[in-house]
Amino acid sequence: MEKIIKAAVKRGASDLHIKAGDVFRARVNGKLVPLTKQRLTPDQTRAIALKLIATDEERRRIDELRDFDCSWGMPGVGRFRVNILRQRSSFMVVMRVIPFAIPTLEDLGAPEALSLLGGLEQGLVLVAGLAGSGKSSTIAALIDHINRTHHRHIVTIENPIEFLHRDLKSSVTQREVGIDTDSVATGLRAALRQDPDVIILGDMRDPETVEPAVKAAESGLLVISSVPTPDVVTTVDRIAAAFPVEEREIGRVRLAETIRGVAAQQLLPRDDDDGRVAAFEVLVATPAVREIIKKGDWEALTGIMTEDPDGAGMRSFPEELAELLSDGIISEATARAAGLAVPTTPRRKRRTRARKRSEG
Repeated sequence: MEKIIKAAVKRGASDLHIKAGDVFRARVNGKLVPLTKQRLTPDQTRAIALKLIATDEERRRIDELRDFDCSWGMPGVGRFRVNILRQRSSFMVVMRVIPFAIPTLEDLGAPEALSLLGGLEQGLVLVAGLAGSGKSSTIAALIDHINRTHHRHIVTIENPIEFLHRDLKSSVTQREVGIDTDSVATGLRAALRQDPDVIILGDMRDPETVEPAVKAAESGLLVISSVPTPDVVTTVDRIAAAFPVEEREIGRVRLAETIRGVAAQQLLPRDDDDGRVAAFEVLVATPAVREIIKKGDWEALTGIMTEDPDGAGMRSFPEELAELLSDGIISEATARAAGLAVPTTPRRKRRTRARKRSEG
């Protein structure tokens, strides 16, 4: 197993699939490809699952597990986010590759506006994207940026812990849900008593986490969280809708006053077949954006991101896709599949940034 995993990582795999009745498979450049010819038996898959579970207590309960998350490390290769599940009464394991090296925002080709948002002292910053879009890498790069440039206490609440951060200029406290704290909401409430400057939430998707996260931002902390949404507009709508119906209007006001920015992303195959490239959509909370959020006029957000009237570094996905297409980094078919209706030349070049290979 370890030889296969090592070979998959060397090929640049982002995920590994291990399933009873099937061969080892890996996602390379976005495509799921077979790595072996021999199919795994249910007993082999169960043995692999046992090897990946960290605690004796959970190992004893393996036959009771239905869905289980954990992390696992392989010396010299990397760390993995592991999901163990049951399908057709047998085990399946899905492993997300987490490299030892923490990417920088420059490595990811992130827009400058994102590093500026990470340098703020307080407010709410959201990183959005669907599964496999590279949110975890971007969050890790933001933590690393803060860690290298500011003297702060950063508290992360993750499920599970992915990238491991050393204390540099900042002190980084990493807490794993299920091991160090009972839940994201519990860990968030506890973090307020731990003298934090920055709180990182691995996920924010329900009222139980939205309310305390906004409250933490209102209290003067910088709160950075990922949200499993496809774009900026859906993200803002989802967070606003998390407030109770009777508090929806005041909730939009609170969100408008605390939010500092939203970055949404997706990973697209490069036209040269050399990995994938990240496409970013960015909203910065200018006074005009705050007024739009207070009114709940979500359609106006796309227009203001495209126009960026204050030069805050905003941009929309159509503009980003057009630039990637114009630069020859993605194909016309990829641009259309990602939502670009008609290939166009970018209206303007607001920044110059390297478009490097990324696996998220």
